[in-house]
Amino acid sequence: MDMIKTDICIIGAGSGGLSLAAGAAQMGARVVLIEGGEMGGDCLNTGCVPSKALLAAGKAAQAARKAGDFGVRTGEVTVDFAAAKDHVAATIAAIAPHDSQERFEGLGVNVIRAYARFTSPTEVEAGGKTIRARRFIIATGSHTAVPPIPGIEAVPYLTNETLFSVRQAPQHLIILGGGPIGLEMAQAHRRLGCEVTVIEAFKAMGRDDPEATALVIAALRDEGISILEGAPVVRLSQKDGAIEAVLGDGEVVRGSHLLVAAGRAPMLERLHLTKGGVSFNGKGVVVGPNLRSTSNRRVYAIGDAAGGAQFTHVAGAHAGVIIRQVLLGLPAKAAVQVPWVTYTEPELSQAGLTEAQARQTYGARAVVLRADLGVNDRALAEGNASGFVKVMAVAGRPVGATIVGPQAGELIAFWALAIAQRTKMSAIAGVILPYPTLSESAKRVAGAFFSDQLFDNPRLKQFVRLVQRFVP
Repeated sequence: MDMIKTDICIIGAGSGGLSLAAGAAQMGARVVLIEGGEMGGDCLNTGCVPSKALLAAGKAAQAARKAGDFGVRTGEVTVDFAAAKDHVAATIAAIAPHDSQERFEGLGVNVIRAYARFTSPTEVEAGGKTIRARRFIIATGSHTAVPPIPGIEAVPYLTNETLFSVRQAPQHLIILGGGPIGLEMAQAHRRLGCEVTVIEAFKAMGRDDPEATALVIAALRDEGISILEGAPVVRLSQKDGAIEAVLGDGEVVRGSHLLVAAGRAPMLERLHLTKGGVSFNGKGVVVGPNLRSTSNRRVYAIGDAAGGAQFTHVAGAHAGVIIRQVLLGLPAKAAVQVPWVTYTEPELSQAGLTEAQARQTYGARAVVLRADLGVNDRALAEGNASGFVKVMAVAGRPVGATIVGPQAGELIAFWALAIAQRTKMSAIAGVILPYPTLSESAKRVAGAFFSDQLFDNPRLKQFVRLVQRFVP
């Protein structure tokens, strides 16, 4: 078996692994990148990219249906489901060259297309080669966690890995799981002509701000999506070509297709981590704040494999944490708080602490500010003025922001930066923003922080009257 000695061996060519490989190779390190599946990983092939492309197709269909609200007559809207999937495939194909084996080999990365497994704490084997590295980085991502529901093994079900290959529109799609993935795919399929039922054992979007999630769920229900909350599935079966889900209260939901979107689990099964002396649990590799394995100092884990927040942008940020430590010898830790977005319409985004978390952490010191998009001129002009921006501030600085409404995922970037840089609300209030834009909501929130001081302050009013009398 061939022996390869290298500085860094990265296992997994998803967003985190690719970011790390590109950076490390261009900074002069010897890099081996091992990938047993598709280059680009889950995000490019079965996750973020195809799901957002399918959402875009659904959004176009919905825009056509609502065009009459703007005086545009389009007639009956018809959907070519297979063509929508062609758009998904074309989007993946357009991005794929950036993540390709050829590009990374051009950067000097030794790419091995095989599954890796540890054979000792200092070596892995892949594709008939033994790789001995100074540092190993596990970036294998995650896969759909299939809940242990009686009967699930006997019914055909879809996951994100198979959903986007379906070319014919499901007549009635049952979705297990009311988290971001489940609700995004519910809206996309509903807008593309499918009947959709979402079944959530607890509360839909339970990790998000309840006030914001209420708007999202109401909007989805208005579009005809059935969302059942507090409804655990106790049994699944297939009868007369239909899938039947029996709920805890005895209700039976029947559909043509079943999508499992009830959580994700780290993809560690093939790695033989025990042979590598790498501790792990159900959440992922056990690492410290610097993402280094607590049991094998040669090993780091990033992204979903590290057991934290399961977002593509987290994996990319983790790559930077590894680069600072392994290549530059600098101390670095993973960020504790990261922003996220649910790409339904309305979108919901979060940065920093939610209102509940801010009140729990800071008590009465936390001030909650808000600006309703119903008074934002750009939102009104575009007929999409439902939603709000809510900001939690402590001692004159934002510590959290929740946005629900149009382009919430874009608007949260402003607040993510402000929170990270501990920007003062006074600085935000003083920024000149173009009119009319949705981002003006930031100034309205900042203005709300000072409104009591400016408009409900008797001493200030008395001072202003004196100025008017004596200042020429």
